[in-house]
Amino acid sequence: MARLWYRYAAMNAGKTSSLLQVAHNYEENGEKVLLLTSALDDRDGDGVISSRIGLKRSAETYSPRTDFLERLKDVKVACVLVDEAQFLTVDQVRQLHRWVHAKNIPVMCFGLRSDFQGNPFPGAAVLLTLADNIEEIRTACRCGKKATMNIRIDENGERVQEGSQVLIGGNSRYRQVCARCFYS
Repeated sequence: MARLWYRYAAMNAGKTSSLLQVAHNYEENGEKVLLLTSALDDRDGDGVISSRIGLKRSAETYSPRTDFLERLKDVKVACVLVDEAQFLTVDQVRQLHRWVHAKNIPVMCFGLRSDFQGNPFPGAAVLLTLADNIEEIRTACRCGKKATMNIRIDENGERVQEGSQVLIGGNSRYRQVCARCFYS
């Protein structure tokens, strides 16, 4: 039976490289996959899934207006892989969950659990509720403890505690931290 997966982590844990490895594994076995990424993240170009270690692949983009039941209606793949899944809407997560169980094709979502203020992304919160399998990808804080949170930093490396929930940035704008460092 196919499942909806959510593999989440703090920044810099290897979520995207893990997604690209899964795609490679399917394709090595002669299977076709569909890669999707948020249109919000265009740091490396529109429709590019790019990891911090240099791996890149072209992908289709989704936006808050994407209807996954319509988009995936006639798709012929072994698996759907979704990067930046925290940017999915609540309805989109419900559509993916429904589609997985109707079509018996797995969907693997990779993303953050919370923003730089410790608040959940709506898509992540629903994925944590509906996903059939939830896996944490681990990474470390600079202090050596397990990082579970993210902080936003400015161009001087100073912490920013206010602002919009979404500001695309990567390592130049965000850092993964443990809960103790998040609150200190």
